[in-house]
Amino acid sequence: MTQRDERVLVTLAEIARFAGVGRAAVSNWRRRFEDFPAPVGGSDASPQFALGTVEEWLLTHGKLRASTGALDRLWPYIEALGDRDRMGLVIAEAGLRLVSPLASPPWPDGVPPLSPGELCLVDEVMRAGLTVSGAEAFRVLLERWLSTHVRQIATTPVPLADLMTALVDESREGRPVRDVADPACGTGTLLLAAARHWSAREPLRLTGFDIDPVLGRLAAARLALVAGHEQVDITIADTLRDDPGAGVRADVILSNPPANERDWGHAELATDRRWLFGHPPRTESELAWVQHVVSALADDGVAVVLLPPAVASRRAGRRIRAGLLRAGSLQAVVALPPGAAPPYGVGLHLWVLRAVAVSPGEGRVLLVDAADCRHTPTEGGTQVVDWGGLQERVLAAVRGDSPPGVVTVPVVDLLGEETDLTPARHVPAAVATSAVELSRSWARFDHALVAVRDAGQALRPLASAHSLQARVAVSVGELEAADAVALTPGGALPEGVLRRAPRPDHGVPVLMAAHLGEGQAEQWWMAADDVERGERERELTVTGFGDVVVVTTFTEFDAWVETSAPTVLGPHLQRLRVDPERLDPWFLAACLRVRFNARQAGTHASVSSRVDVRRLRALRLPIDEQRRYGAIHRQLVDFERASAELSSVSGALSRSLSELLAVGQIGTE
Repeated sequence: MTQRDERVLVTLAEIARFAGVGRAAVSNWRRRFEDFPAPVGGSDASPQFALGTVEEWLLTHGKLRASTGALDRLWPYIEALGDRDRMGLVIAEAGLRLVSPLASPPWPDGVPPLSPGELCLVDEVMRAGLTVSGAEAFRVLLERWLSTHVRQIATTPVPLADLMTALVDESREGRPVRDVADPACGTGTLLLAAARHWSAREPLRLTGFDIDPVLGRLAAARLALVAGHEQVDITIADTLRDDPGAGVRADVILSNPPANERDWGHAELATDRRWLFGHPPRTESELAWVQHVVSALADDGVAVVLLPPAVASRRAGRRIRAGLLRAGSLQAVVALPPGAAPPYGVGLHLWVLRAVAVSPGEGRVLLVDAADCRHTPTEGGTQVVDWGGLQERVLAAVRGDSPPGVVTVPVVDLLGEETDLTPARHVPAAVATSAVELSRSWARFDHALVAVRDAGQALRPLASAHSLQARVAVSVGELEAADAVALTPGGALPEGVLRRAPRPDHGVPVLMAAHLGEGQAEQWWMAADDVERGERERELTVTGFGDVVVVTTFTEFDAWVETSAPTVLGPHLQRLRVDPERLDPWFLAACLRVRFNARQAGTHASVSSRVDVRRLRALRLPIDEQRRYGAIHRQLVDFERASAELSSVSGALSRSLSELLAVGQIGTE
């Protein structure tokens, strides 16, 4: 390969990825093996190595994995091209040739052809496709490319694409689907969802358009690997300006068009035939896409379009929205929860559209407010989309059921000064709190109240005792020197085995300082086999029952005794394993966790400063007295937990009762 003659640099994380180990293992190799390649670039904190030299070392020492490792080793050469478009074109060409070397679509106009070196990379990808399936090789490289350019390319999440296809299926009431189009297909995620959903029923034609030649060729390759060249037609064109699909009518249109565009052709398209409901203002590019979609639908076709929420209410688009309503083209608006698709901080809308009806019929629009379909994860520390609940609510609404957050509004009630189609402004307030749930909440409150009272009564006899005898303190560093305690820092966690999902029974929780404040650290986990291997190779720090854990960041500083071991510790955490004959862990945690101890042991540089665990101090006391103080500390921990539970339950009860009060659904027994 031509690129192998050039020096391609890789980081420790990239070496770990294609060697199939964690980054800590590569760091250990650097320390243990004198012949490990020396860095040739980067910095001390992030060194870079010559890939060719690293590959030779890994092969010599038998540490280079097979299978998808071939693609991992190939990726740095693709990344070395340095240009988003050239990287994408290489991956697309490889995907197209994996389907059929002779049936590739014409090369896009104005795009320089692949160089000999880039063609060598294509050949390498095809050879890698012999060890795994061609579709799998292409998928791996496409995902790497998308993750590398995630800030430049927004894709539709797969769960949302599946929801859109299911919504179409429900709206069409089982009628067959033969032609599916996407006028702004990007990398083809929505068309791929359509292929998964309908291709098994009968022959399916997939038609896509996109102005970006790189995305268009990637979509063509992606879809051809699933459906074959003869089923796919991807055209590189400016959909709004050129209307390349003029005259073609699709059974289904799925689209996530670009938003907030100003240069979409407002002036030159002033008299376009597609503006059935009026010429869109320059600021309403989304409504230009909506009218394009409506004009491209077959008479019985259905379209689902993903749009920003402002399209439903902006004053500039009121006239066009009113036209859509009067013509019977707008069937439903679904408000999605934030996080369903980029931009993730905004709750986007799905519009369900039909072709212009000869007679609009009843003139009613379905409005679904599903913004509350979220749950506390599963994945990290913030709420995430409850895709199962979201799909259940939306499909039930289309079937005519009446789940919460759904209303059918007559068109005449929507027409007016604003013609606002935002579901939340029309759906009546509904409270999901039932009498049974209230009863359970009060039971939890009573239990928490009893626990706080019992813990408080155990602590009430305690009082300040002024001893005339001076207490001698000793640092953790001195305790370590005396072998009374062993310190082990938490380290970098291997990306390949770290999981962010509901933890199964065999999963070992992973604790990270960055997520302590969110209370969701237990949702990070690793498989027990991976933890056992990492602990054996000293790549992971794993707690045992009775260990003291210390958070070394000043803002999150804390110390506690581990009672739910094992737990894997990440960066900025320290494990203190005590000699139980000389040191009581509960007593040690009680001494270490106080804030003045952290201030004395910290750098005082800023709120992001670190605490030097070895400078923390504890009282020097006989073991019997330590255990007595340790028992008191256990009672304090019980009191804190009971108080936190009471606060949580009280807040939830207060919110539920306030919602009932606000909608007039509260009374007395």
